[in-house]
Amino acid sequence: MTRGLIMLAAGGTGGHLFPAFALAEELARRDLTVDLVTDDRGDRYGTGFPARTIHHIPSATFAGRSPVAAARTMKALLTGVRRAYVLLGELKPRAIIGFGGYPTFPPLVAARLRGIKTAVHEQNAVMGRANRMLAGRVTAIAASWDGTSHLPPSAMSKIRVTGNPVRNAVIDWSRRNYEAPDATGPIRLIVFGGSQGARFFSDAVPPALALLPEAVRRRLSVVQQCRDEDLPRVRDFYRSAGIEAETAPFFKNLPERIAQSSLVIARSGASTVTELAVLGRPSILVPLPHALDNDQLHNARRLAEAGGAWCLEQQNLTPQSLADAIERLLTEPSRLVAAARAVKAIGKPDAVILLADLMEELAGLR
Repeated sequence: MTRGLIMLAAGGTGGHLFPAFALAEELARRDLTVDLVTDDRGDRYGTGFPARTIHHIPSATFAGRSPVAAARTMKALLTGVRRAYVLLGELKPRAIIGFGGYPTFPPLVAARLRGIKTAVHEQNAVMGRANRMLAGRVTAIAASWDGTSHLPPSAMSKIRVTGNPVRNAVIDWSRRNYEAPDATGPIRLIVFGGSQGARFFSDAVPPALALLPEAVRRRLSVVQQCRDEDLPRVRDFYRSAGIEAETAPFFKNLPERIAQSSLVIARSGASTVTELAVLGRPSILVPLPHALDNDQLHNARRLAEAGGAWCLEQQNLTPQSLADAIERLLTEPSRLVAAARAVKAIGKPDAVILLADLMEELAGLR
């Protein structure tokens, strides 16, 4: 028999859906029913999300400064609030948590009107705009990082640092100790960065690796995510440079690949930096430029300040500067070992437990 209903609100990007997915699994283990509220963009996650029911509520994102566009967005959000208010009245959840993005706005505002306990979870080191709008209206704020920036001062007392939940595969592979490359053995390099990151890395990383000394280059074993249209040229480049490389648009076993790596080169989205910290792997992070609120730059700097990563901004990066950074690290494995130890020290493998505990508290079950 279920102990009650907890509702999760998320949508848009995987960065919002993945921690919600992990929490849903943990709540189910605690005999709680989980429903997901999302917008139409959440359809692509619908069949696999571990929820009893997935409810679609209208939403919209503020984009541009046009008064007409703003009015259209407000209309969609208000429609979503009305529909969410009716839905919550029918389902009567014990508590609801939002994971950022504007799809969380209507159900959390409706929950406030219904007197239902609410929380938001912030994955990044800088609070997103939708969460900032909701911060004064929710009961609790779950943060992934100490000292999350852009948090309204009036909401500071609501903060609970839980960390960012990760997939079970990440937890499993986090038990593998880091092994730095020895003087003659293989150097395992993994490169990934989502659709936008993959294009930049396809342009920047192969020529950088080709500039490495031959003694280093012939020991490389590269795993690189590439977009479909970039695969032929990246493969040809590595082949001509004599570098062993495996390239693909997507790797299902990414946590395993990261755990086996000597060094990671990646963007610094919330899920990436969280998984690097839990797995305890050193990295060169290249934040996505022009991202809203520079969230990726804030994330990368958190790992760099802890001594667990090196943050290189894209506008300052050339093949030669990237090659120099890689060579310095690969020829001083003690730096890699120290970084692996430092980044793992700030990882929170128990994040999903802490977040589920918070939801049980809000639901009056603890």
